[in-house]
Amino acid sequence: MADEREYVLGTHDEEIARLGLQHRVWRPRALDGWLQAGFTTGQTLVDVGCGPGYATIDLAEITGPSGRVVAIDRSQRFLDALQANAARRCLPNIEIVNAELDGDGLPEVAADGVWVRWVFAFVRQPRELLARIVRLLKPGGRIVVHEYFDYSTWRLAPRSEVFEQFVQTVMASWRADGGEPDIGLDLPRWMNELGLRVTSLRPIVEVITPSSFIWEWPKTFVQAGLARLVDLGRLTSDQAKQVRDDFASRSAAAHAMLITPAVMEIVAVAE
Repeated sequence: MADEREYVLGTHDEEIARLGLQHRVWRPRALDGWLQAGFTTGQTLVDVGCGPGYATIDLAEITGPSGRVVAIDRSQRFLDALQANAARRCLPNIEIVNAELDGDGLPEVAADGVWVRWVFAFVRQPRELLARIVRLLKPGGRIVVHEYFDYSTWRLAPRSEVFEQFVQTVMASWRADGGEPDIGLDLPRWMNELGLRVTSLRPIVEVITPSSFIWEWPKTFVQAGLARLVDLGRLTSDQAKQVRDDFASRSAAAHAMLITPAVMEIVAVAE
């Protein structure tokens, strides 16, 4: 089992709650992608890098009792949270698998569909992981992926130098740990090389004001991300306070704007 400290923002209770809010913000986008891919009742679906399983729960409700969802993550703490949530919701059609995505083999599944969100950006061997995921899909099975392709679009308007430096520091920290924040640029090509046919490519970028519910997603990431960067020694406490104060002032300004990091939605089919 992986060291829980290796996760970008940890696996503690506060992070599980933050990921819940993140899923609520992104849930409409996920549902759109799943609908486009034809995820439906009775299917076998796989949630790769499921975390605490908020998407897993939605997928299990879509497949119903005649289908199943295989949820895979390297964090046992996240998987325990998912298992408890599934029990509360009386969803026995979820199979939980603890696996290190950068090395372990994936379970043998003849999948109708696979869902991956913000996973390839954080593993050290993303193409190898994609190859293992492709082998899960039965002919005609579909994969839906949400990954960043231009993380640096995340900025404030009017522009903030301290905030843009924070974003660059986040990107540098991911790369130092072997990840790639703009991995979405590579995935469509790799999919074609591995025998998938890409059926849809769609950019997802929002321009929002503080009154938008979407604002809560970057707001919570800023809070947790600054603390993590200070722990890593990548920002001083004073630098973190500058970013925190700047973002707080924008959050209180009705006409401030924020552009979200650019995500690519990819839908592909196994032929």
